[in-house]
Amino acid sequence: MTFLSLPLLASGSCRQFSTREQTPQICVVGSGPAGFYTAQHLLKHHPQAHVDLYEKQLVPFGLVRFGVAPDHPEVKNVINTFTQTAHSHRCAFHGNVVVGRDVTVPELREAYHAVVLSYGAEDHRALGIPGEELPGVLSARAFVGWYNGLPENREPDLSLQLAPDLSCDTAVILGQGNVALDVARILLSPPEHLQKTDITEAALEALKQSRVKTVWIVGRRGPLQVAFTIKVLGPEGGSRGPTMWPSLGRGEDRSPVAARRCSMSPTEAPRPRKRLTELLLQTATGKSAGKEAAQWALAPRAWGLRFFRSPQQVLPSPDGKRAAGIRLAVTRLEGVGEAARAVPTGETEDLPCGLVLSSVGYKSCPIDPSVPFDPKLGVIPNVEGRVVDVPGLYCSGWVKRGPTGVIATTMTDSFLTGQTLLQDLTAGRLPSGPRPGYAAIEALLSTRGVQPISFSDWEKLDAEEVSRGQAAGKPREKLLDPREMLRLLGR
Repeated sequence: MTFLSLPLLASGSCRQFSTREQTPQICVVGSGPAGFYTAQHLLKHHPQAHVDLYEKQLVPFGLVRFGVAPDHPEVKNVINTFTQTAHSHRCAFHGNVVVGRDVTVPELREAYHAVVLSYGAEDHRALGIPGEELPGVLSARAFVGWYNGLPENREPDLSLQLAPDLSCDTAVILGQGNVALDVARILLSPPEHLQKTDITEAALEALKQSRVKTVWIVGRRGPLQVAFTIKVLGPEGGSRGPTMWPSLGRGEDRSPVAARRCSMSPTEAPRPRKRLTELLLQTATGKSAGKEAAQWALAPRAWGLRFFRSPQQVLPSPDGKRAAGIRLAVTRLEGVGEAARAVPTGETEDLPCGLVLSSVGYKSCPIDPSVPFDPKLGVIPNVEGRVVDVPGLYCSGWVKRGPTGVIATTMTDSFLTGQTLLQDLTAGRLPSGPRPGYAAIEALLSTRGVQPISFSDWEKLDAEEVSRGQAAGKPREKLLDPREMLRLLGR
């Protein structure tokens, strides 16, 4: 039999608890990949642990639902694993609960043996350049939330609802990560392709009327420093939309000079980076001539990559009422490989466009005054997932390490936080004795007029979405209005 040595009395005396007697009450804030993977690890490796997942949205799954591109349904299959976790009798989902507003972190810490903050990165990084506030400039995060049905983009006041203006012929995306490529693909994909996905009906109708024909994806560094992956760039991603062939933009960037400006040859790069760079340089050096070049020339819609460019200013229209272009500083690299730094050369380039999408990164926000937060790094200060100077408080996912990596990266990171928590439980670093868990929080929420949503409630909404989708020939038609969701649940 395994025993846990846990402190019992303020004097420091201890008694031992059998894992069969001890029922750790653990709270996880956030039900995206980080939250569910943390819960999965805790439930798997402690036979008595009970995990409550708190989520501010009415629905679970975080960026899997609201961030993954609708034409990449295979990535969303991880929801099946999360659903299995939620069905455990030792796990409970509580949606429609905003931690930091409806209930505080100190109140959670009083009710649970341990609290894990896994709420992700809920905001975008600003460009910090003149003209960023002009109509026609959006964050890629907001645009992704728009076509994926993020409720916060559906304000009760119709005038405040996000409605991207797609009446221009050229869009510029600042940043060269997977989100940037997803956004470009959605902008350029034929509507008849998207209408078979779970994209929102409002977004689909807007894209049907879109006049965007060209999308430039701009990066301040070179091909060896791009942040997107070959799966999104290559045939698996590119073939899902229109014919899209990478172009480096200006004539001089199509030559082998572009490769030399990367400060590292592709042969010196790690294998994944080498494969990605070779695919890029095939086009950059003209080696992809023939059928591909002909398709590029004939494509009614196309996208291109512009390297060694850093945004300097959003250029206004003559009347000053909206974005009409972007001024880019031409850069060069100092350093080698992925650590190379872009520095301005003094040259600039103006690129006409009617839509600017900022995709320079997500960022986390502080959740509660009691929780330490590093505003510069946008993370909760922690050591191996333990929040600094706050015993019993942990973090996982993007709020722990920053908004980097893919779902598999978050899985590994969350498992490590779960392992750290269980080590502390075994070592007696967490409170001993019973804790009320959700019973105490439920009473607080009731007095504050908060109506939590259970996982079985979500499954009713899920069935409604699937039913509506089948009628439209789609996998689902997402519910967008929280008020409608509550009405469907009889609230």
